[in-house]
Amino acid sequence: MDNPVALTLIGGPTVVIEYAGQRLLTDPTFDPPGEYGNLAKTAGPAVDPQDLWPLDAVLLSHDEHDDNLDIAGRAILTEVQQVLTTPSGAQRLGRAMGLEAWESTDLLGGGETITVTAVPAQHGPDDVAPHLGDVTGFVLEAPGHPTVYISGDNSEVSVVEQVAQRFPDVALALVFAGAARIDRLGDALLTVDAERTASIGSLWPEAALVPVHVEDWAHFSQPREDFVAWFTDHDQADRLTLVERGERIEL
Repeated sequence: MDNPVALTLIGGPTVVIEYAGQRLLTDPTFDPPGEYGNLAKTAGPAVDPQDLWPLDAVLLSHDEHDDNLDIAGRAILTEVQQVLTTPSGAQRLGRAMGLEAWESTDLLGGGETITVTAVPAQHGPDDVAPHLGDVTGFVLEAPGHPTVYISGDNSEVSVVEQVAQRFPDVALALVFAGAARIDRLGDALLTVDAERTASIGSLWPEAALVPVHVEDWAHFSQPREDFVAWFTDHDQADRLTLVERGERIEL
């Protein structure tokens, strides 16, 4: 890509995105392994939060689940200039900006002007999603830079189709995957699996397809190894751009 985007995978859904001269952090999770409510964390962050700075903004898909925002992550929210999330999340957090679906704002940090648009995400099928709270995805745009899509915890390809209609030029798609399931909701798929990720990739055939949130938590029914195996078994391994925990790559 011209004007490359750099990604550093901290673990789970937590990624540092270096884009248009700013450093953005998705869904901050920095607590150690352990039991968190009905979820079990199996690995801690690959990077110490003190080594992340400077950070210009946090893009928070939702605040109500420990695998997307934990205690240490909440501390980071108080130290960055701007936090973008759902409207209901902004009310709970106090100092965040809540964006409705399709609402845009410019980031306030240094570097070039970055426009962030909140885009729909649905955390589970129609009968489950209302019980799991509001979730948002994001699209990043800056003049002369590739368009970036961040899915947030989303399970429905049809929701992403709406995003692709409005943003057909996405060049990098960061997809929260892992096929999350929890016992009390049975077989309900709460985030996309490999097959649905492939369908999302087909919406932007030329985009780099980067799966995250596929490891470090026990409730993923298709963790990273199985997720990648599906793409290999379906002769689509070259469709993925993989980032290792703690690794920084440029795209």
